[in-house]
Amino acid sequence: MTKTNSQTLFDPVLVHDPVVLRSAMVSDYPAWHALREQSREHLTRWEEKWAPHQATLSSFKRRLRSYERDRKRGGGLSLLIFRQSDDTLLGGVTLTNIRYGASRSGLMGYWLGEKFTGRGYATAAVNAVIHHAFEKIDLNRIVAACQPENGASQKLLENCGFSQEGIARNYLKINGEWRDHLIYSKIASDGSLQD
Repeated sequence: MTKTNSQTLFDPVLVHDPVVLRSAMVSDYPAWHALREQSREHLTRWEEKWAPHQATLSSFKRRLRSYERDRKRGGGLSLLIFRQSDDTLLGGVTLTNIRYGASRSGLMGYWLGEKFTGRGYATAAVNAVIHHAFEKIDLNRIVAACQPENGASQKLLENCGFSQEGIARNYLKINGEWRDHLIYSKIASDGSLQD
C-alpha cells in the first residue's frame, strides 16, 4: 500500500515498498550525476543525448528551479526514486503538463539507472505516482509514451495497468531522429494500484 506524507500535493514524499520518492535537492546532485553518467548509454537509447553542460551542477540547479515553478503552479511534479532500505538513488518519475477543468490529465515519464532495472523499482515508483495523481491530485487520466523497441517500458506500463491506445508518429525527436511512440493511458476508474 502507498502512504503519502505530503507537505503539499506537488511536493510529496511517497512510500511504496521498496522505494521512496521525493523532490530533488541540491545535495542529490553528486548521486544524480554519477547515476546518469553510469547509465548514459542505456538512457540515451530512449531519450535525447545530453551535452556536457546539461550535467553540470549549475544546470541541475536550474532544473530544480524549473521543477519548483511547476510545483507552485500545480502544473507538475518531478520526483527522484530512492531505495527504501539504504537511500540509494535509483532514478526519477515525472508527472507533467497537468491540466485541470474538463481534462484533469497529466503526462508521465520515468527513468531508472541501468543497474537497477528489472527489480521492480520502477513499477513501485510508477504505481506510487499513479496513486498520488488519482487519489490526491484528483486527476482522471495519465498518459505515457514509449518507443516500440522499448519492450521493458511497455511491460512496465502494462504491469501498472496502462492500456495501449495507439501510435503517435514522429512523436519526439530523439538524437536527431523523429521517432514513433506507443501511447498508453490509465484512467482513474481503472484503479490506482496494480499488484
